Amino acid sequence: MKHIIILGDGMSDEPLAAYGGKTPLQMANKPHIDWLAKNGQSGLLKTVPESMHPGSEIANMAVLGYNVEKVFEGRGVLEAASMGVELQPGDLGLRCNLICVEDEKIKNHSAGHISTEEAEVLIQYLNEKLGTDRIKFYSGVSYRHLLVIKEGIKDFSFTPPHDVPGTPFRDCLPQAKTEAAKETSDLITELIMKSQELLENHPINQKRREAGKDAGNSVWPWSPGYKPAMPTLKEMFGIENSAVISAVDLIHGIGVYAGMKVIHVEGATGLYDTNYEGKAQAAIEALNENDFVYLHIEASDEAGHEGDVELKTKTIEYLDQRVVKYILEETAKMDEEVAIAILPDHPTPCALKTHTRDAVPFSIYKPGTEADAVEVYDEFDTHNGVFGTLEGDQFIRTFLK
Repeated sequence: MKHIIILGDGMSDEPLAAYGGKTPLQMANKPHIDWLAKNGQSGLLKTVPESMHPGSEIANMAVLGYNVEKVFEGRGVLEAASMGVELQPGDLGLRCNLICVEDEKIKNHSAGHISTEEAEVLIQYLNEKLGTDRIKFYSGVSYRHLLVIKEGIKDFSFTPPHDVPGTPFRDCLPQAKTEAAKETSDLITELIMKSQELLENHPINQKRREAGKDAGNSVWPWSPGYKPAMPTLKEMFGIENSAVISAVDLIHGIGVYAGMKVIHVEGATGLYDTNYEGKAQAAIEALNENDFVYLHIEASDEAGHEGDVELKTKTIEYLDQRVVKYILEETAKMDEEVAIAILPDHPTPCALKTHTRDAVPFSIYKPGTEADAVEVYDEFDTHNGVFGTLEGDQFIRTFLK
């Protein structure tokens, strides 16, 4: 039997009083996702240990069965792997957002979802002005980039920018936890301040403001770490060949360390306008060649960070009608049976505009397996599922057996 996980990043939520106490999952018209729940078996999955921050990097690794408390080394190093940046011993890799700062406050974590083309110009400009033999900026996708500091010390506090919209940025600057890390912490603060001076009146940002868009006028490095020692999926679970499909460097990087084939889809943006059909088609093509496929869709998470309930609901409907429907139709035609799982990595409640560590709903459909009592897929009906609440590698082992 082949296996595919369809992951709607940040898809689960909390009841919204303004919408009759319903969540976007409950409001969305999603007959194909509900079909998986009605004809499969469901439960809840705790993806974030209490000791760790509820980031997508933690949660996606947990879905894949990693002991994140043991192997996680920061988000930046995962994105470095996706970019083909080979970290050397002592290299500190950090996720580096382009953000919008307005009136000394973090307006948003994404510079208004700046385009990759615009962002590349700004990051290259910063590398020319601030890069040295020790410091280097690498451009990624949209607002998501990479900073590498040779001989950096990671023992400092950091604040993910998507956690603190509206907060004075100076209140969120890194703070060294040890004397050894003070030089690195101070260096990052200096890079932030200098980036603001350099980017404020850059022609790219002038054009964005003229068009009514937010400026990408500051970098924000966070989630530091060194090259991790992660076993592959083959080493952990005996999966001979596997593939990952996403618009996000972070997920691609996890795939690199997991030994998965990384598949890029033209027009995959990570937003509501992503190429849903292209990703669904790529997933089916990958299933023809691989035993296991991890299909990651980012759009619901970004809508949650914006606090946009209607958009988040729409992204779930897009996932249902433009991805899940096609995958159900095509896998039914395959000679080999296919197990399908649907779940988010973590909640991104619209009211909070950030991630939480609450357990997420999941449904697993395997042809020929007796369905449980769950009728629809949402944060509440899955409580009636046969699996109860799983954690650690229980989900992936249950899915693969």
